[in-house]
Amino acid sequence: MSRQAHVYYGNRLAGTLTELQAGGYRFVYEPAYLEHGPPISLTLPLQAAPFESRELFPFFAGLVPEGWYLRIVAPTIKVDEADTFGLLMYTCKDCIGAVSIRPLPATLPDLGEKVNDGTD
Repeated sequence: MSRQAHVYYGNRLAGTLTELQAGGYRFVYEPAYLEHGPPISLTLPLQAAPFESRELFPFFAGLVPEGWYLRIVAPTIKVDEADTFGLLMYTCKDCIGAVSIRPLPATLPDLGEKVNDGTD
């Protein structure tokens, strides 16, 4: 199963980010967001066609903790330091700035706790 997360700009659903089973990533804007929302990044301009990349898009990778903070956070949340997408899903629900990431519940591993994805 591929992992997915909703991407919010403020409190508006901007799009969906998917880690593809065959490798790589896809980001697609929500049609309703395309009508009135600003691009979430200059590198991801508004467009209906999906963006695809073999590597996690730099904009999203840049939201993930790094350095000494990563070495503290990763074992605390039980996500491998090399799993950038997993770290993004678990640590970017309340990022600095306008963009936040909320994992889709069906794509999360069970860590023995309910994860509030904000859709309840």
